[in-house]
Amino acid sequence: MTTSADEQAAGGLSRRGLFGLVGAAGLAVGVRGGVLGTLAATRATAGSAPTHDFFGAHQAGITTPVQDHLHFASFDMARSSTRDDLIELLQDWSYAASRMTQGLDASASGAVGGPPEAPPDDTGEALGLPASSLTITFGLGPGIFDERFGLRSRLPAGLERLPAFLGDDLDPKKSDGDLCIQACADDPQVAVHAIRNLTRIAFGRAVLRWSQLGFGRTSRTSARQQTPRNLFGFKDGTANILADDEAGLAAHVWTDDGGSFLVARRIAMRIETWDRVRLSEQERIIGRSKGEGAPLSGGDEFAEASFAGDAIPAEAHVRLAHAAQNDGIRILRRGYNYVDGNDELGQLSAGLFFLSYQRDPAQFIALQRALSRDAMNEYIRHTGSGIWMIPPGAEEGSFVGAGLFA
Repeated sequence: MTTSADEQAAGGLSRRGLFGLVGAAGLAVGVRGGVLGTLAATRATAGSAPTHDFFGAHQAGITTPVQDHLHFASFDMARSSTRDDLIELLQDWSYAASRMTQGLDASASGAVGGPPEAPPDDTGEALGLPASSLTITFGLGPGIFDERFGLRSRLPAGLERLPAFLGDDLDPKKSDGDLCIQACADDPQVAVHAIRNLTRIAFGRAVLRWSQLGFGRTSRTSARQQTPRNLFGFKDGTANILADDEAGLAAHVWTDDGGSFLVARRIAMRIETWDRVRLSEQERIIGRSKGEGAPLSGGDEFAEASFAGDAIPAEAHVRLAHAAQNDGIRILRRGYNYVDGNDELGQLSAGLFFLSYQRDPAQFIALQRALSRDAMNEYIRHTGSGIWMIPPGAEEGSFVGAGLFA
């Protein structure tokens, strides 16, 4: 049985209340708490993967080199939540995220450093693991900007539920949400640990609406990264905006205050049907060679595609999605493959969890409408959708979204 955030609030202590009890009980743990707390707070080991600062002008996890694993989660605020609840939640989340991204437990007392008669302040499954390049990115959905939180006048232009698109078969249980968290890491357990603890911290204020695990990145944000492949076997993200393209980021990704907008789309792939399509037809549907990833107009993977002739078909994905065919519109892609077992027909429940960052949601809407004639639509369907405003990065000592409440 699902428990609402309102019921959680009535039946349990708030995180701040728990901290008060822990502080009162702390005198009884003596040396044990001090020693184990120190051990829990130093699980990042020498030679571990690099860490990414949580604080900065922009939130990490957008232009950061794309990690191998994703845990994405969407939350709804409790119906009884107040403006203070939202502020405190964002503060608590920012504090925990600033620690976990450095390879530390979610709090100073952590998994084993608190009182033995109180629940641990960290779930512990990441003990002994390095930070694994963990990034945690927070977003605010349209529902946050209503009278509950006094933010109606701060609603960003364009932050509204996406319109219907051809091929949509959206599951409400896998769509939308007041808040979102994108946790990316090179170790799946580190990403899951982050979402698990942030969900625990939200207890009584927000409840998990849906989540998605992803493996195998389908884009790159660094020239040092090789272009990955999606589950159709084709290279994905060849022409993505890269972290060192400051002009491209300023024009297409960052809002004036250093934030962005995130669109998430869960795209189911008809894997078994696609696997029976001959290679030449697969390549014409995509518009690139399957081996090297070169455009069918010639050259290598990074050659500029030419649309002057008919080498790239009119309904090929590359032609319809290319900036040259869409008034120069570009987005930053940061997607992941997913496999959620088999469906009732014994076929793979698999696809692409598509994440795109742009300075204006109209960019994504225009591109998605352009893809209405995409030949690939025969092999995919969109089953989940959501949009969130991504606040700029937080200053050290502050929290993500603080500017909205100034």
